[in-house]
Amino acid sequence: MGMEIGSRLGEQIGRYLDLATDEIKLTAANMANIDTPGYRTIGIDFEAEMRRAIAGVDQGTDPAPVRAGEVDGLIARPDGNNVSMDREGLNLAEAQLKFKTGVALLRERNQMVMDAIHADK
Repeated sequence: MGMEIGSRLGEQIGRYLDLATDEIKLTAANMANIDTPGYRTIGIDFEAEMRRAIAGVDQGTDPAPVRAGEVDGLIARPDGNNVSMDREGLNLAEAQLKFKTGVALLRERNQMVMDAIHADK
């Protein structure tokens, strides 16, 4: 039972890292398209996607594709582009922090597993 819980947590952290990576990729794409006429900012609802990911782990299903979509409420320039470099910079910093947090959690989990293995000796 204990190992099952550990692997479930590892799977959840893995999906968290995948989502943070997806968010970084979307943000980079938005930034790369800052000068593309008509380009609309794309994003994800991280919290909702994480809930879906955890439900998938609990059900034992493969990761579902991330639901990304156009971000509402942004101001478009005359050329129709609505990318805000300030917003994207903040999103990038937040996504990087999420990723670093996920890596730290994974390291901690792995250390606990190693400590448990060595405690038996």
